[in-house]
Amino acid sequence: MPSSRIVVVGAGIGGLVAALELAACGLEVVICESARQPGGKIRQVPAGGSLQNAGPTVFTMKWVFEELFAQVGETMSDHLHLSKLETLARHFWDAGEASTDRLDLLADINASANAIGEFAGAAEARRYRAFCERTRQIYQTLESPYLRAARPSPASLAWAVGRDSMKGLAQISPFGSMWGELGRYFHNPRLRQLFGRYATYCGSSPFHAAATLMLVAHVEQEGVWSLEGGMHALAAKLAQLATKKGASFRYGAQVSEVLIRGAKARGVQLADGDVIDAAAVIFNGDSAALASGLLGAELTRATSAPKAMQRSLSAITWNLVAPVSGPSLSMHNVFFSHDSQSEFDALFAQGKLPADPTVYVCAQDHFEGKLPIRDEPLRLFCLINAPATADQPHALTPADIERAEAATFAKLQRCGLQLGGAARDGLRTTPADFNRLFPATGGALYGQASHGWRSAFERPGARSKIECLYLAGGSAHPGPGVPMAALSGRQAAASVIADLRKAIAHDDSIRQL
Repeated sequence: MPSSRIVVVGAGIGGLVAALELAACGLEVVICESARQPGGKIRQVPAGGSLQNAGPTVFTMKWVFEELFAQVGETMSDHLHLSKLETLARHFWDAGEASTDRLDLLADINASANAIGEFAGAAEARRYRAFCERTRQIYQTLESPYLRAARPSPASLAWAVGRDSMKGLAQISPFGSMWGELGRYFHNPRLRQLFGRYATYCGSSPFHAAATLMLVAHVEQEGVWSLEGGMHALAAKLAQLATKKGASFRYGAQVSEVLIRGAKARGVQLADGDVIDAAAVIFNGDSAALASGLLGAELTRATSAPKAMQRSLSAITWNLVAPVSGPSLSMHNVFFSHDSQSEFDALFAQGKLPADPTVYVCAQDHFEGKLPIRDEPLRLFCLINAPATADQPHALTPADIERAEAATFAKLQRCGLQLGGAARDGLRTTPADFNRLFPATGGALYGQASHGWRSAFERPGARSKIECLYLAGGSAHPGPGVPMAALSGRQAAASVIADLRKAIAHDDSIRQL
């Protein structure tokens, strides 16, 4: 067994980033991916006669990837073609009587403040500016001691942000709810609803998430980019670079067991019986799969899984191609529910689909500088939130899914968006489908929901409780989202390198790291 071989289970963003960094350090890296393509949740699927992206659509925190590419001796702009969006997102509300209210959030804070002033009055515009300053403060306070840290504790984080622990924690608003804190800044219920939606970026409810999550608003204000080729182009490029640095990929390779020898992870066994020995294993899947014993009974002690009631949201998504008429779409569009409280009560308290869902629509052909031609069919990715109950007795039924689909397209129609042709002949993905793709999750897409201040510290770190077994991905620290998963991959790679240096410092291939 080569002392420097590392097996990465899963080619999601966290696994790809870890594999790239480790291969660039000269280690032998083997990536086992059950799918036929890299990306994990950043999937490409055939729909409407074309390939479409079917996962995360928002590219933010560009610095994460700039630093990654520089670390492995590359320049990001040589590989990824990005364009900064002037319109962060376009928001719609059904105003009744065939009318629709609309508000654009823009890359320029002054322009957004002016738009908010026209939408809800000068006082709301002033409060929006105060909100931007508050979210900037939260983000800047947390970037180094939380986002970049291996796995902070409440004590270490409080010490990092202020010597008086209570005052330090108060700086990041961990104890109040996001919804409650938003009420201080936005008296207009639609603005409160708009900014509360950022909790769903972590698969959470704004009524239960800590106010700290308001930092997501700052992340977007710092820049949202469109990526030529869609987000799957990022996964494809990371896989290409990892291969260039010497990593090898085995697609269609289902890992059935992580092998434990001498209380340490020492390789994997594939479903076809093949065994790959290794010095360490990085698991880039939902940690619930380990805790549930899907990869071996001994793995149940590696980490703990959130209880079903603690899971984040799932989703129902539609990939389709259709001619569009009605309001002009931006790249990112949100059509809001009439009642956020009822929507999130249904999702989390009742485990049901809301009768009136909020609908997200990504116009995938809307790359800045290459706007779609009016009246031409567009590739659309539509999403509503759903409960992660696919493995529970009260899982959604086919009738539930059909009612939700009818409600989704009715919502778009009431807001004036008309989808022509065979719009519903595309690909639909449900929580049950996500549970098959990502086992032991019930369809949850973000690991544990970020509800309450403790949740920020309950995600496992890069090092599991089993020696030489490491974790990367959205269910691990620092959490879900493409840049966060990338940070988790970097932390996993750093942990592997540090531990290998200690364990086999006599090995020449390690001494060079």
